[in-house]
Amino acid sequence: MDVRRRLDSLFKGPDEFDLTSGGIGKPLFFLSMPIVVTNLFQTAYNLADTFWLGQYSTDALAAISFAFPMAFLLISLGMGTSVAGSVLVAQYTGAGKTAEAEYAASQTMTFAVIASVLLGGIGYFLIEQFLGIMGASDDVLPLATDYMEVISLGLLFMFGFAVFIALMRGYGDTITPMLVMFGSVVLNIVIDPFLIFGWGPFPELGIQGAAIATVFSRGLALVVGLAIMFRGARGVQINLRDMAPELDYLRRLVRIGLPASIEGTGRAVSMNLLLFIVALFPDAVVAAYGIGTRMFSVVFLPAIAVARGVETMTGQNMGAGKPERAERAAGLAAKVLFGVLTVAGIVVFLFPEPLASVFVGSGQENADRVVTVASQFLRYVALTFGFIGIMRAYTGSFRGAGKTLTAAAISVVMLAVVRFPIAWIGAEAIGERGIWLSFAISNVVGAVIAYAWYRRGTWRDEDLTEEGVDIGDANADHLATDD
Repeated sequence: MDVRRRLDSLFKGPDEFDLTSGGIGKPLFFLSMPIVVTNLFQTAYNLADTFWLGQYSTDALAAISFAFPMAFLLISLGMGTSVAGSVLVAQYTGAGKTAEAEYAASQTMTFAVIASVLLGGIGYFLIEQFLGIMGASDDVLPLATDYMEVISLGLLFMFGFAVFIALMRGYGDTITPMLVMFGSVVLNIVIDPFLIFGWGPFPELGIQGAAIATVFSRGLALVVGLAIMFRGARGVQINLRDMAPELDYLRRLVRIGLPASIEGTGRAVSMNLLLFIVALFPDAVVAAYGIGTRMFSVVFLPAIAVARGVETMTGQNMGAGKPERAERAAGLAAKVLFGVLTVAGIVVFLFPEPLASVFVGSGQENADRVVTVASQFLRYVALTFGFIGIMRAYTGSFRGAGKTLTAAAISVVMLAVVRFPIAWIGAEAIGERGIWLSFAISNVVGAVIAYAWYRRGTWRDEDLTEEGVDIGDANADHLATDD
């Protein structure tokens, strides 16, 4: 308990600040900082796998480069459920409608379970064909398939835990998910090398061991998360009586969440299409691409975290009828992120080799070549990091206002209309440098589009709390006590 009190005093909880009144900077900071840490822990899953598999073999490292985009695709197909649930919980919380927020959270978790089981099953049977189409070499294909088979079977745990984080964030509690994620990551990092290399009594499972470690640790995290939400002592509460699938509510989740799924799927498809281009090059380039994208996932943690903070602040302030306050939050976030990520980009630009070499075992085949190509990738993109911050801040506000289709459109334009065509043409003209250049150009274009679209002000006309929630006659007493 003493540790918990100290963490609360450092990060502050949702009961200690009001997202709908007072200053903007302080609540946005205290809301976003735990998300930064949570996302850092989340990234640690991938980084731990990348590090240990890099020590295991170059083929395993290349295989994870193929497997990660497919895993991201499966999760992205269902991510609209979590986004819709988070937005609804945020807007109902801002409007002071506790019963409706709990019902939204309960229904979201139900449909998240259904979606993850269906997507995991589909993914399991299509893995090898998909990876083959993406161009995985004969050495890499069986390794990537082994990894993704385990991930597909465990998608329920991975996606369910992501929904837990989203629902708690919508309520304004970002500390509890951070603590649960910390325990899960520590467990994953500890058991990773035992299962990969066969330390102690464990068999040597290689890349499949990394997948088992990830699924097992996420599964325990989901159990803890569900226990927290059913108890309702912190964050939003879910109730068994509200979890029977309601088709009318499913339609609402689809309306809000489908564009978010399209956005996430668009990102995932873009990653896989880019991987298709990357696969035309030697395995050393594929491995370098995997290292670069994972480096970006670390650097962009502040952007993703603050964007989710903006999403929650926008949702709660729209529910409270204060759109001007949401606009101030988005503007402040864009400025801060541009400054912070630009500084980070300068550091990466100046010192790419030491950063890239962390993920490559010195004794591995083509290690020097992998580091050289990864460093080139990082240098091409580093100085555009700040523009990613601008785009993330404004698309986060779009999502919080319920304008998920707008956020999706911006992402699709950036990835499908700008990045992929440039990468395709550039790869043929100047080799792998054309792919790296596509990242840099699309980052700038995405920021310009997001800012210009946000200034139009069309995001202000959405109020999801006006539609009402049918929570059933059985909950009438529950409603009365909440009112």
